[in-house]
Amino acid sequence: MSETLEIIGQKLQEARKKQHLTQAEVAEIARVSANYYAMVERGETNPSIETFESILKALKIKSSKILPF
Repeated sequence: MSETLEIIGQKLQEARKKQHLTQAEVAEIARVSANYYAMVERGETNPSIETFESILKALKIKSSKILPF
């Protein structure tokens, strides 16, 4: 698990919690499984650009708020 993926996952989790959404709710909006989304938040998987974009749209945030570089 890379440090970058862990940081991205933590920031996604913070954004989700600020909006009072569950992982399942974000996953449904982003059209990914709840298990997969949970893995992204834990930094255990590297989502494709398309999936990452879907997650960001589900959370209504820009990539600049999440990416650590």
